Amino acid sequence: MRAMILAAGRGERLRPLTDQTPKPLLTVGGQPLIAWHLERLAAAGVERVVINVAWLAEQIEAYVGDGSRWGVDVAFSHEPAGALETGGGIQRALPLLGNAPFWVVNADIWSDFPLQRLPREPASSAHLVLVDNPAHHPQGDFALIGERVSLQSGPRLTFAGIAAYRPALWSGYRPGRFPLAPLLHRAAAVGRVRGEHWPGLWHDIGTAERLSAARAAIEQSDAR
Repeated sequence: MRAMILAAGRGERLRPLTDQTPKPLLTVGGQPLIAWHLERLAAAGVERVVINVAWLAEQIEAYVGDGSRWGVDVAFSHEPAGALETGGGIQRALPLLGNAPFWVVNADIWSDFPLQRLPREPASSAHLVLVDNPAHHPQGDFALIGERVSLQSGPRLTFAGIAAYRPALWSGYRPGRFPLAPLLHRAAAVGRVRGEHWPGLWHDIGTAERLSAARAAIEQSDAR
């Protein structure tokens, strides 16, 4: 099984913390965010992890190395200055991920979601983990009808930045900089996205305030 950690972002909203330290190397619960993801991916049976890098890439590469300390093989997908956003970043890494389905985790989140629950052979183009809407994103992203992810009106949930994908989701898209959301919206509109709701812990480390809140919550939890 292969997986990708999205780690190329600049972390503008976390400045000045990210002026000298890339966002994936910010610490929560006693270790960098990216270490949590590597530990959990390895525990879930992932053998190869692709990490996309751009801003302060050399620091991430120096910390992670070849991945052997976590028992995984790590490959880096280098992006130009400014990075390629989520959709373009994953597309650029597809040759390293291969032709089989793969998992993706955002580097700037922390969750106790058990990654082994992700399907190795998703039934649709994508399988998304959705969580309760945080205060900073009350409108949510998608509705969940049974296992089908929908754009219909009504109660919505927030995409957790944890998912399983089939490479075919990127078919027809030209290389370059583009977000992932439009791909998911198009696939969801034709019933090609499934998902699940995770009611457990989840933190989006998007600002200094959210980083502080996540640190406090994780220190008090038994999920470490």
